[in-house]
Amino acid sequence: MTNESASPEEWQQLSRPTPEWFQNSPFGIFIHWGAYSVPAWAEPIGALGTIDDDRKWFTHNPYAEWYYNTIRIDGSPAQQYHKETYGGGDYDDFLDQWKAEQFDPADWVELFKFAGADYVVPTTKHHDGIALWDAPGTGERNTVRRGPRKDLIGEIASAVEAKGLKLGLYYSGGLDWHVRPFPPHITSESVHDTARPKDAGYAEYAYNHVVDLVDKYRPHVLWNDIEWPDAGKHFGGHGLGTLFQHFYSTNPEGVVNDRWGATHKDYATSEYEHSSQSESESQWENCRGIGFSFGYNQVEGPEQSLTGKQLARHLTDVVSRGGHFLLNVGPRADGTIPEIQRQALTDLGRWMANAKQYLVGGRPLEDAPAESQSDPWIRWVDRGTEVVAFVDSQGEGAEAALELGPDRFALAKASLAGPGGSVDFDGQVLKVTLTADRLGPVIVRIPRG
Repeated sequence: MTNESASPEEWQQLSRPTPEWFQNSPFGIFIHWGAYSVPAWAEPIGALGTIDDDRKWFTHNPYAEWYYNTIRIDGSPAQQYHKETYGGGDYDDFLDQWKAEQFDPADWVELFKFAGADYVVPTTKHHDGIALWDAPGTGERNTVRRGPRKDLIGEIASAVEAKGLKLGLYYSGGLDWHVRPFPPHITSESVHDTARPKDAGYAEYAYNHVVDLVDKYRPHVLWNDIEWPDAGKHFGGHGLGTLFQHFYSTNPEGVVNDRWGATHKDYATSEYEHSSQSESESQWENCRGIGFSFGYNQVEGPEQSLTGKQLARHLTDVVSRGGHFLLNVGPRADGTIPEIQRQALTDLGRWMANAKQYLVGGRPLEDAPAESQSDPWIRWVDRGTEVVAFVDSQGEGAEAALELGPDRFALAKASLAGPGGSVDFDGQVLKVTLTADRLGPVIVRIPRG
């Protein structure tokens, strides 16, 4: 094979049926943990996709994991904070200050499993270029040689396997501000095109990293971010096509996301409210943090964070539209999960203990009643022999009327699955009454007629 860019037909040859495990995995946990968790600072200005002004987004970036970029933007509040708090010191000082002294991966994964997660996707290397394993070609600039002095990915992978969950691995193939430094990003165009590395040298560097991750940890998901260097988009030596072939041969049930440029994917992704067009594809995943940041942001509080009940709604909404939900956790530098995040996951898990069985394998309901964006809040999932309605409201004693064709569904046989309310069929309308003690949306099972 040559090293010329592959044709659409060559990429198409990688297409395959979606593995059953992924189809039946509605919920995953993302982990953003890095040297950026030491300063743990960003301005919580809002969610990605809600701020159209590029300059505002990057200068006031709510993503704490982008700290290295934001502090290099002249006049940014992050630059001022960095100067006042750290004397404007070198970013790599944070790697040495990052000790992970209370890191307990078994505790993490136990929490994730309790929350109802099916797969776990830790960040192996973010845009700052610091690897969380002894990555080839990184010298001393990884967590085995400096800082925590541990193979963090290896320890997380072992804990995930021990709990019977699937492992995914995030890798920033599109950016590496250390190996390929560029001026700070202040536009989306610079991130995705004009100021990302595209050369063959970086393509080989990234290829060697991801192959090493595949061989060492045998992930089920490869979650690339931003793009892939253009000079590596081929099926030759160190080519992305060759990488995909190696991954699938190592794990025939593996899947890859869509952030490799115009090459190949098993599923599409959206992020917060950005790239919502991806949510019309046959397989897609929405990712977001509990707050506005992925990396831990000490500035965020309850007002920026979703509760367990709100997470249950978001997960249900995603599944009702055919998607998967990848929820991010941002640990502190010491390895502890912030209480706001831990509580949200715990509360979600209490609801998922009953609800998950009605989400797994669920599909969007064709010809479903129009979605209600306000009160009452209703989402539908098709489970073949029955449909399931997830009903919620801001009020405590609210009522919802489920309007379905009586010729299609046995409304008189509808039943409540779990606590939180009651159902009543008066011969015409199926009414759901919600109680104040519900953990999340109330679940109503309706057999097909």
